[in-house]
Amino acid sequence: MRKFLFCILVWLMATVMAHAQTRLVKEHRQKEFPEQIPAGNYSGITWLGEDEYAVVSDKAKDGFFIFKIKIDPNTGAIKSAALKEKKENGNTGRDAEDIVYFPSKKTLFVVGESDNQAREYELNGKRTGRMLKMPKRFLNAGGKYGLEAVAYNGHTRLFWATTESTLKADGPQAEGGSKTKNRLRLQSFSEDLQLAGQYFYVMDESVAKNKSARYAMGCSALTALDNGDLLVMEREFYVPSGKLGAFVNSKIYCVHPQKEDKMAADAAWNKDKVLKKQLICQWRTSLGLFVQSIANYEGMCLGPKLSNGDQVIVLISDSQDQYGGVLCDWLKTIVIRSE
Repeated sequence: MRKFLFCILVWLMATVMAHAQTRLVKEHRQKEFPEQIPAGNYSGITWLGEDEYAVVSDKAKDGFFIFKIKIDPNTGAIKSAALKEKKENGNTGRDAEDIVYFPSKKTLFVVGESDNQAREYELNGKRTGRMLKMPKRFLNAGGKYGLEAVAYNGHTRLFWATTESTLKADGPQAEGGSKTKNRLRLQSFSEDLQLAGQYFYVMDESVAKNKSARYAMGCSALTALDNGDLLVMEREFYVPSGKLGAFVNSKIYCVHPQKEDKMAADAAWNKDKVLKKQLICQWRTSLGLFVQSIANYEGMCLGPKLSNGDQVIVLISDSQDQYGGVLCDWLKTIVIRSE
């Protein structure tokens, strides 16, 4: 009888988890720490534990930075942030776009857009020689909108990666003023670094209406949650010729790949096999005469859990070395809950 009741309890728990939804609890305002964090091109972030984070820059030498970021354990707001040290290996930069911590090996995986690889690094900044077995379509993505994001979660024991924009084989890439939607492949990998599952994801269409002097539309980061869900950050960066009126639209969606049918790694695009997505959070930053909040968020990672069990998500922006004395190295947190 006890065994029967235990099985019923397990089934009920599994049913609840299967219908769990991730929702936003709190969105905190972005903050800058100009005296503690030097101007940079920060493009990815991952939590190492306690108050330490590893951060990459797409313009720096090969390696990463260690930041100390203190977060309020009750609210999830950032209390302070500072650069602690640099970890380099003497190699030239790989246009590093993202980074993720692999706790069981105490190593890091860094995505480089110049080679479209996710390479493994020791905590001292040296390469181990290992890398995720990237699909050929990803390796041939090119450098402009190539491999952009990597994620890992110890509960699901899966890595994830995707490109910033649509692969050539999957159609045209989104541009400002067009109705084209980027179509991405979200690729998972097992802990032995081999291919696991691939899922198709469609971004929202551009909201920019006019021609731009500079434009970027794509996925800038991924974060893998403990329940198997995946957060996808969509970012549209629009700059007109006069600079004023520039904006960045940032959106975070949640998808549930483990509840969907995966596709073969070499599968052609199938519009009927697209992940359903749930909007978690969105915000817009801009550049005007009196407002200079513009922030190009490129990095996102799991942070600590709060005292009540809610999950903190940490985000970092790329200021392009504080371009024009206007852009800032913004940090931001949101708090989510799975129910």
